[in-house]
Amino acid sequence: MTTRININGKTIISSGRGNVVISNGRVVVDGKDVTPDAKQITIEVHGDLQAIEADACDRIQVTGSVGHVKTTSGDVRCGDVTGSVQCMSGDVSCGRVGGSVSTMSGDIRRG
Repeated sequence: MTTRININGKTIISSGRGNVVISNGRVVVDGKDVTPDAKQITIEVHGDLQAIEADACDRIQVTGSVGHVKTTSGDVRCGDVTGSVQCMSGDVSCGRVGGSVSTMSGDIRRG
């Protein structure tokens, strides 16, 4: 199954595990560096992912399901999550969650 991952307007096709990692301003999808030129990072996913982990990004939106989501800074909008959603600073809006949902600074909306 393929998943379309839009990073600041550039589309990446993932047919692998569906892992997105944002660390120290670098964006890595399934082990491949796809870092945009801009300092602000917006991720939009169409399809299913295994995991998203980000130290800082502007916004993460997943249309589909995801295994788990963990961010230090940035808003998260996603469908169903089989694991947990952890956000240090940002709003979380999600569907069904198999684990827990937490944010230290922001709102949580589940639907």
